[in-house]
Amino acid sequence: MITALAHTALHVPDVEAAVAWYRDVLGLAVLSPPYRMDGAQIAADMAELLPEPVVVKAAIVGVEGSDDRVIEVIEYPEAPAGAVEPASVLDYGFTHVGLVCDDVAATRETLEARGVGFLTSEIASVAGLRTTWFVDPWSNIFILLEKRARTDAPYYRQY
Repeated sequence: MITALAHTALHVPDVEAAVAWYRDVLGLAVLSPPYRMDGAQIAADMAELLPEPVVVKAAIVGVEGSDDRVIEVIEYPEAPAGAVEPASVLDYGFTHVGLVCDDVAATRETLEARGVGFLTSEIASVAGLRTTWFVDPWSNIFILLEKRARTDAPYYRQY
């Protein structure tokens, strides 16, 4: 049976540019630098999902010491990509990635100074958390979460 959550993959048009943004703007660590996978093994893994030739460029970003809970930044350089749609939490499927921070107001101020566009004008207090929402350059939505009620507990145990 399932024993843990591993990663969330974000499809981007340029892995190197995305890794630089997540590192330089969000301050995430590059846990596995960009690498290219092609050949029989990746074809066996994804042949029904991608047109031939199956080629994947990927990298892993996250927080040092956070185990398997990471973001995989992924590009399919030989496959035609769809258009980037405006960000919306109303679409079915993936809607956002949650990032925990120590001080949501200070983190928002830092990210705004780095050019990050926020989707909400306020910092909310909800379910024992302080929150605010932003979008990356590829229309992936993120929420910043600051634990307020029980800082020693997981974010979902704040209320």
